[in-house]
Amino acid sequence: MSNAPVDNGRRRFLTIATSVVGGVGAAGAAVPFIASWNPSERAKSAGAPVEVDISKLEPGQLIRVEWRGKPVWVISRTPKMLEQMKAHEDQLRDPASEEPQQLDSAKNPYRSKRPEIFVAVGICTHLGCSPSFLQGGFGEKVEGTEDGFFCPCHGSKFDMAGRVFQSVPAPLNLEVPPYTFIDDTTIIVGEEEGVA
Repeated sequence: MSNAPVDNGRRRFLTIATSVVGGVGAAGAAVPFIASWNPSERAKSAGAPVEVDISKLEPGQLIRVEWRGKPVWVISRTPKMLEQMKAHEDQLRDPASEEPQQLDSAKNPYRSKRPEIFVAVGICTHLGCSPSFLQGGFGEKVEGTEDGFFCPCHGSKFDMAGRVFQSVPAPLNLEVPPYTFIDDTTIIVGEEEGVA
């Protein structure tokens, strides 16, 4: 062993430098490890919940997201759209959404948790086609109603709550997927409040 004096400043510098390099290395290894906990794209398409940002959704606008390989519509309904829905309830097959495939959250006049925001699976309940959103042009299909969904394949018609009209091939209202609001501008499709 050497009898040379110990340089405490150098020792302190080397200890701190080693700790910093070790910390950066640990963080560098932790980031991909933690990221691997997030569901993969394959898992998301198989049913993992999907987060939807509705902060830029304009009144009357429809946005589409994919959940479980299905198109899901998120629509900001205008007060006029909500008012029109009352005028044609006598023409609907299941106006109160009493068919057993409906979630409890869809069993209200608007079939939604908030009247102005409607969330639905965009697949016709007849043969699985995707209806078109007719904003302002639905009156040609149903008199007195300007907005709705029309399936061009076989002529099924749905109102702005996804309720099916009578005398069309579709037997059921559009499906409302499980969803929850995590704040005023974000929806999670695939999860329902209080359901784990």
